[in-house]
Amino acid sequence: MSDVPHFGGDFLWGVSTASYQIEGAVDADGRGPSIWDQFSHTPGRTLGGDTGDAACEHYRRYGDDVALMADLGVDAYRFSIAWPRIQPDGSGVESRGLDFYDRLVDTLLEHGIEPSATLFHWDSPLALEAAGGWENRAITDAFANYAHVVGERLADRVTRWFTLNETVIFTLLGHGIGVHAPGKELGFDAMQVAWHQLLAHGKAVQALRAAGATLVGPANNHTQVRPIDDSPETLDAAALFDLVYNRAFLDPILTGTWPLAGIVDPVVEDADLAIISEPVDFLGINSYNPQYIAAAPPGSAVPFDMVTPEGLEYNDFGWPILPDGFTQMLVDLRERYGDALPPILITENGGAFNEEPDAGGRVRDQRRIDYTAAHLAALHEAMDAGVDVRGYFHWSFMDNFEWAEGYSQRFGLTYVDYDTQERIPKDSFHWYRQLIAAQKGRR
Repeated sequence: MSDVPHFGGDFLWGVSTASYQIEGAVDADGRGPSIWDQFSHTPGRTLGGDTGDAACEHYRRYGDDVALMADLGVDAYRFSIAWPRIQPDGSGVESRGLDFYDRLVDTLLEHGIEPSATLFHWDSPLALEAAGGWENRAITDAFANYAHVVGERLADRVTRWFTLNETVIFTLLGHGIGVHAPGKELGFDAMQVAWHQLLAHGKAVQALRAAGATLVGPANNHTQVRPIDDSPETLDAAALFDLVYNRAFLDPILTGTWPLAGIVDPVVEDADLAIISEPVDFLGINSYNPQYIAAAPPGSAVPFDMVTPEGLEYNDFGWPILPDGFTQMLVDLRERYGDALPPILITENGGAFNEEPDAGGRVRDQRRIDYTAAHLAALHEAMDAGVDVRGYFHWSFMDNFEWAEGYSQRFGLTYVDYDTQERIPKDSFHWYRQLIAAQKGRR
């Protein structure tokens, strides 16, 4: 694979998914409803009224899916555990839910794939939402209990643990502007939700370590912030966006500080930052594109404007394709945090390229191949500049329920026919398999 630099024999190659996006079986084996079940069944919330009721039926088809991952040749699989399968009402234990992840983990190990589990990828038990959800500080103790329950069952076999996924997106889209579950429009008051997620992260780190987990860290979305021009107003807006989007979700963990002090001040207790800043073994970074920022227009309720310049290449979701932003985002993190920055795992990177099977059943998604190759080259540039990156998980292993966009956007290396549940490895799947084999020195 001459178009991708060599990353070394110890570099980790993987794929990622999330429970609500692929599992289906939303009422199987005692699973309780989640906030995404309620949200997706609320008219007007998702494109076409799509829900995750069936998704990719991974709950029943996981054996075939793991066999396909083994054929892909990945070292590791990052999946998320559905909290309402384990604690349908937010407490107690549903053993059948734990049994499923037991089977999944054992199947992965049988195929030589390292289980890499995320405790929370946005599907809170609906019962906890009724008690205030992530606005209620009590959820942090509920989450710690959940982490303990799962860790006690699986920590002996799960290689690495991710606490919460993309606290920034869950905060801003789910609680700030309401376009994701639970659909709240709190504006900047949503930063209290952010604080509770950070605190839940710290408590989960403690609970997982007590259960025997050895490798633990968060996974968050980060972006390079690009001012659209160099006017003072735009530069101020971009700096504030960087604080809200990037630093608010990382400074507390890595430096024990709250970067929005005096701007947005959540209700906190004295020991919170000490818990939040529990040492972690790695930092999971999800990143897809840089974000352009302009000064807020007159009368705006938000003090910055997220813009999409003309003349760029975009994927089918409308996200710009700018690999150099991937490099710079990572270099910026290294420069900002220095020795406080732990080793990095790229836990999500990919794009929506919606090619369908041709008459012969082949999915020719060359655009995904080009995107991935360019971003891997950009990743290698960051590593050459001194950023310690240990692995790359492609998003996603297969097409899935893409949240508010329903089934309209396809991120997968594997095509899913949602009517028949047939899996079709795309051209990108075969390319990634050849890439991994070449990187590992396999024939």
